[in-house]
Amino acid sequence: MATSPVAVGTAPLTPADVVAVARDGALVEIVPEALARVAKTRALVESLADDPQPHYGVSTGFGALATTFIEPERRRQLQASLIRSHAAGTGPEVETEVVRALQLLRLQTLATGRTGVRRVVVETYAAMLNAGITPIVREYGSLGCSGDLAPLAHVALAAMGEGDVRVAPRSSIEERSDETKRTAGEALAAAGIPPLVLAEKEGLALINGTDGMLGMLLLALHDLSLLLETADVAAALSVESQLGTDAVFAADLMALRPQTGQAASAANLRALLADSPMVASHKGPDDKRVQDAYSLRCSPQVHGAARDTVEHARAIAVRELASTVDNPVLTDDGRVESNGNFHGAPVAYVLDFLAIAVADVASISERRADRALDVARNHGLPPFLAHEPGVDSGLMIAQYAAAGIVSELKRLAVPASVDSIPSSAMQEDHVSMGWAAARKLRRAIDGLARVLAVEVVAGCRALDLRAPLQPGPGTAAVRDLLRGAGVAGAGPDRFLSPDLETAAELVISGAVARAALGGRPRADSERHHPDQAISPSQDDSA
Repeated sequence: MATSPVAVGTAPLTPADVVAVARDGALVEIVPEALARVAKTRALVESLADDPQPHYGVSTGFGALATTFIEPERRRQLQASLIRSHAAGTGPEVETEVVRALQLLRLQTLATGRTGVRRVVVETYAAMLNAGITPIVREYGSLGCSGDLAPLAHVALAAMGEGDVRVAPRSSIEERSDETKRTAGEALAAAGIPPLVLAEKEGLALINGTDGMLGMLLLALHDLSLLLETADVAAALSVESQLGTDAVFAADLMALRPQTGQAASAANLRALLADSPMVASHKGPDDKRVQDAYSLRCSPQVHGAARDTVEHARAIAVRELASTVDNPVLTDDGRVESNGNFHGAPVAYVLDFLAIAVADVASISERRADRALDVARNHGLPPFLAHEPGVDSGLMIAQYAAAGIVSELKRLAVPASVDSIPSSAMQEDHVSMGWAAARKLRRAIDGLARVLAVEVVAGCRALDLRAPLQPGPGTAAVRDLLRGAGVAGAGPDRFLSPDLETAAELVISGAVARAALGGRPRADSERHHPDQAISPSQDDSA
């Protein structure tokens, strides 16, 4: 649970700020300078509202109706109609953390003073976050241009006191079971927040933005940074328990191909395998194997490429965090200008790129786990790591589960951003599909975590079966973690699903990586340089 409030309105939010508010329920504070900027630009909008000449979004309709002049007495109705009509999502509810990220990112844009909203709009969005009021947003409705219109409209609708919301104590933001579904009007009243009555320009300002897809990108980057550390741990378990060699991960060999992510992954593998009696047991002239299979030998190359993809996506995300996305937007010299910055292409592309990397990391993980189960390739382990082969099936069907997930991840890796369906009477004739890219990436990341969990379970059981040979301290710590959590080791068959679920929880929470690497994996705000791996000797103070 985050304790320090996140300041909004000075420097751009950091990725860690977004995770803290979205996932951990951190409070937000609007800095006074931001409210002063907001008041200044609002005065400009109000002067334009009095101008008999039409100004888009201030005194006109929207989209294909952008040339239609709206009389002053109808403009409040226009704003409300815009929000009501655009809150057209359908399908299952989107996760609370995604909606909170979306709320926060839209709040940041409003606080720049570039959107022309009133101070009360900024304050209302902050108050809703701090009260744990999460508007219900539906799965489908966004084309990613003009930004995430429908999801943002659902948030704006709730701020008007309409629609439905979930209300949860900040201490249980992550627990959907602790949330209560209420009407927005009831929730606002209970929190002492007056519903908004929107004025000129404010409807557009609340719904033109890439906030939904960006929020999901930032959450994905946070999770992938952890999962890629875990992938190195899983690979170390497989190399060690399958009597593979760590010589191929040598620093001088990695330097021959100076890819930063590869170097970091190889350094993790070296650190985890360096003090392993199991690895040392087969070094020397008696080892007749020339080289290991690609799934073992090339783990740093694949994991490293995924790391580099994450860093590229992070660079795009940080730039987007520093952006003001609205249409029209108010410039420093007082102009109100239409623009195309709401198009989600930059974010959509990297969301799709990450889905490709996720699929490939899961694919190589599943191949390593499968080798552990195959008596022809696992160098002396029983078939399927079964206690009594023929009577027991061991981990045979766990591999089926991993294979099924990998197959789905390949489908999820098909890019959403290459598609475009025109909308709004051909005014919006090219769209990014960034929201769809983000939604499928979230499912892909969950799948990757579960595939890694299967490999970890298989690797730990294989370590048990190598006794009396002993593993290294890092991998032994992971095995002990699983056993302490109730995940069974070698022995007769038992109900396997609970073990896999427990292992997946340990992977997703970061417990596996922490156990192996001797300290918690770094958050986005404290990322190590890509050339620097996290070794078992580094603790939280490193």
